[in-house]
Amino acid sequence: MTVRLPTPAAPLKIGTRGSPLALAQAHETRKRLGQAFDLPEDAFEICVIKVTGDDRSMIAADRPLKEIGNKGLFTREIEDALLDGSIDIAVHSMKDMPTVQPDGLILETYLPREDVRDAFISPSLTSLTDLAEGATVGTSSLRRRAQLLNKRPDLNVVEFRGNVQTRLKKLGDGVADCTFLACAGLNRLGMDDVPATPIETTAMMPAVAQGAIGIERRMDDADTAALLEAIHDTPTGHRLAAERRFLFTLDGSCQTPIAATSTVDGDTLILHGEVLRPDGSDALSGSRTGAVADGPDMGTDLAQDLLKQVGKGFFDWH
Repeated sequence: MTVRLPTPAAPLKIGTRGSPLALAQAHETRKRLGQAFDLPEDAFEICVIKVTGDDRSMIAADRPLKEIGNKGLFTREIEDALLDGSIDIAVHSMKDMPTVQPDGLILETYLPREDVRDAFISPSLTSLTDLAEGATVGTSSLRRRAQLLNKRPDLNVVEFRGNVQTRLKKLGDGVADCTFLACAGLNRLGMDDVPATPIETTAMMPAVAQGAIGIERRMDDADTAALLEAIHDTPTGHRLAAERRFLFTLDGSCQTPIAATSTVDGDTLILHGEVLRPDGSDALSGSRTGAVADGPDMGTDLAQDLLKQVGKGFFDWH
């Protein structure tokens, strides 16, 4: 099959959100495609698309996303542009992605995964154990909120939304004593100067698919499918297949405190998963080990096992 390559006259259009991190991920995608096919930068056009989740005029900075109904808040407009042909591919942070794509779109290309861990960020402290009783912690993540309160119910957790730069500014302004960011985001932005301490996944299990970049395309676009195949990272694909099936089976979203992480060692995949009450009062976890090809089935099995244990109302907000 002869693949039609993009050119400066007819560039491949890459859709993305406009945050510094989203743009860094789009540029990484462009760089990898360019290197794979020896193409110049101008054979690709990065198209910034404003999404509902980034519209501050519609969403107050201190309003929890769970109150808005946040499935697709960071993806819907980009996927609409993909469906109507305004862009050719969409680059996403996989932890933001719903587990089901709109009809006509497919998500099957993943770049090599970054560090999956969360980072503890504070101008004066180095770890969660350093926090005084009743200290104020800023986070917009329901998962992190539940995990924190499960370990430290004395903490005062406040809403802390915005991109990486916005949250760091809030921290500098003294809104909170500390916050948490994904190590992957800090690494991709080259922010080595941020006072960050990585937290091992055994202490704070990350979000499903954290640290992974996914590239979405139209299902009937064979040329783009061939281009993306050249930059797909197979181990990352295996890991996300297991983690996202775990999330799908739990019917999870950013409104539900769910965590998962996985590793691949040769032909073996190890999956860890966790579910928590939103108030942090209870947490259940488990793991599965098996062949990489069985990752999705492992995700289903682990999720069903945890669902049997949680009981009615486990995920309800009070």
